[in-house]
Amino acid sequence: MATANTKLHERENVVPAAQQPARLIPLVLVVDDNEDMRFMLNTLLRMYGYDVVEAGDGAEAIRRIESERPDLVLMDGCLPHLDGLAATRRIRELPALGGVPIVLLSGRAEPSYRASALAAGCDDFLVKPLDFALLKNVLERHIGASVSGKREAAAAL
Repeated sequence: MATANTKLHERENVVPAAQQPARLIPLVLVVDDNEDMRFMLNTLLRMYGYDVVEAGDGAEAIRRIESERPDLVLMDGCLPHLDGLAATRRIRELPALGGVPIVLLSGRAEPSYRASALAAGCDDFLVKPLDFALLKNVLERHIGASVSGKREAAAAL
């Protein structure tokens, strides 16, 4: 059985995206400084059938996007070191990775903050506490094909 340290070490030795085989299961990057929120989202996303990687701040999110090449990012708005809006702006400047869908998650529900998130380059905006059915719909809409469709295609191979 692999230990947490082994898993962390394996993640550090990531193969460049150009050399990686196509993923059958979409990968979601969860970016939140709250460990409980990351745990909850990780658990929920895995129940929905997604693979998950995590980051605790905006700077780490950028590093993870470059190394892991996720299919979608769930980005908290309020993060240490580099907030979610600033991290999104920087991600959008990355030539090969700027097109990854980013969904901002925030406790701030005011329309002006939503507008700021969309102006920064976020593709969608969800208010915390999260409506899990709405989250699932947003994931499927932005990632594209449902996980079940990808599994059926893999089974046909």
